[in-house]
Amino acid sequence: MAIAANAVSSSVLVSPTDLLETKTYPIVETFHSLQGEGQWFGVSAFFIRLAGCDVGCPWCDTKISWNPKRHPPVAIAALVKQVREAKPRIIVVTGGEPLMHDLQPLTDALKPLDIPLHLETSGSHALSGQFDWITLSPKTFKPPLPDIYAHVDELKVVIDNKTDLDWAEAEANKINPTAPKYLQPQWENPASQDLIFQYILQHPDWRLGLQTHKFLGVR
Repeated sequence: MAIAANAVSSSVLVSPTDLLETKTYPIVETFHSLQGEGQWFGVSAFFIRLAGCDVGCPWCDTKISWNPKRHPPVAIAALVKQVREAKPRIIVVTGGEPLMHDLQPLTDALKPLDIPLHLETSGSHALSGQFDWITLSPKTFKPPLPDIYAHVDELKVVIDNKTDLDWAEAEANKINPTAPKYLQPQWENPASQDLIFQYILQHPDWRLGLQTHKFLGVR
């Protein structure tokens, strides 16, 4: 028997409320702190750190986030509740590499809170979800997909050596020229700090990117 295209069995429908309770993400941690980096430095922020990353940066400071199986699934409803109670200025979805997950259900649930949604990503997976601010931190180990560049509000490139500076310039040429651009030292390599300092003196369209939360001893 033929079924009309708009006829859907009620047994397969999932209400928005049910989705909040049933849809989960592997979460490394959630916490309320200050944004320690970039254009939004110093702003009250609630961080949602998703597990899972296949980029494999050898100097990564959150390697604990790489394997999603090591972290518990948390329902969207629980995340919304935490954000609502924290009352932050912004929400930051980070990782790991958060775009390994479909973020549309998460942003759909967070949008009604009327708090700006930020994403921190390497851009190595397809963009999903609705965000107000996207920070691209591209990595040579797994370069960004081309579609991400049109959505970038801020560029942050970790610098370990002179070759990384060439990479940073190549990536900067792909984004909106008015977007702020940061060069961030690779903290396990102290020489990268002077390398960046000298480079920015000669290339003033770049800014120094610092993880100020590390200086403050906070998350």
